[in-house]
Amino acid sequence: MLMQGFAGFLWLLYLAMLVLAVVALVMALLFRDDAYRAADKQNKGFWLIILGIVVAVNLFVPMLFLQIAGLIATIVFFVDVRPALSQVSGGKGWGRRGGGSSSDGPYGPYNGGR
Repeated sequence: MLMQGFAGFLWLLYLAMLVLAVVALVMALLFRDDAYRAADKQNKGFWLIILGIVVAVNLFVPMLFLQIAGLIATIVFFVDVRPALSQVSGGKGWGRRGGGSSSDGPYGPYNGGR
């Protein structure tokens, strides 16, 4: 019974690593190629190849060592590359709406009914 619980936990861990790698791959696709050069990071093709290999390893090669190496590459993308790309892109990367203040609504600034 304990082994079944551990196997279920490992399955969830593998699934989480796969989802994280797929999200990183999609984010790497969304940034423009010149943003990678401007941020002084490796080029877009490099990150697409690395993250694509990570996704393939997570899907087809159930070796924990390779998956952990892929997790490290994914974490490097999220912690180092993506923030630099967002900064170079003017903060208009993944999940950012860009510009405006915190009181702006969908049709312009909210002034409290004045």
